[in-house]
Amino acid sequence: MTIIKALILGTIALTTVMSPCGGEDIVADHVGTYGTNVYQTYGALGQFTYEFDGDELFYVDLEKMETVWRLPEFSNFTTFEARSALRNIVMAKRNLDILIKNSNFTPATNEIPEVAVFPKSSVMPGIPNTLICLVDNIFPPVINITWLYNGRSVAEGVAETTFYPKSDHSFLKLSYLTFLPSSEDFYDCRVEHWGLEEPLLKHWEPEIPTPMSELTETVVCVLGLAVGLVGIVVGTILIIRVLRSGGASRH
Repeated sequence: MTIIKALILGTIALTTVMSPCGGEDIVADHVGTYGTNVYQTYGALGQFTYEFDGDELFYVDLEKMETVWRLPEFSNFTTFEARSALRNIVMAKRNLDILIKNSNFTPATNEIPEVAVFPKSSVMPGIPNTLICLVDNIFPPVINITWLYNGRSVAEGVAETTFYPKSDHSFLKLSYLTFLPSSEDFYDCRVEHWGLEEPLLKHWEPEIPTPMSELTETVVCVLGLAVGLVGIVVGTILIIRVLRSGGASRH
């Protein structure tokens, strides 16, 4: 990844806070962020997202000019004109150009991202699953996330989210890889970012219990049967003793 030192980030967000009425103390109930626009000098496009209580409702694919809903069901209740997002991005670019010309700016600080890899559900051999690579503390929002399968690059079955803005002005991003668990395979999530001196590899391999051999299963079965027979014998002896002691006491 080519490192460009001079990076300028432009962000415009309109936040609406809905609070319960009554009382002097106002506590926020819900927060909707309408139109988080990100435009920067690196790359030709930016990002436009709508959020509610920290969850993304949709983002606009600026290349295809499509509104992409986080859950397809959301589109049954409302619509959003994708070209409105493009107008906002153009305005953000214009404002960023003005700031660059009229300000004594310094390049943005490159933060070191934090990476974690984990499966979506419990891992069972031969049952399809999904690996999740969570990259946190991203700033600036320019990153490259790839997957390695047994040391080889893989692109099939890969998907990722947009950048999720956080309250500390950093970003979070998720990458997904569908896979078929096997005890012989291993995976790596490879992250490239300007805050890293070299690409970061986060290793993961499935922890699948080794199946018991036929001999082990036979031994376990025999031991279980022996314990059961001993229990029956001991129980029978105790019952006979109780019956005898009861008869002697009556005499």
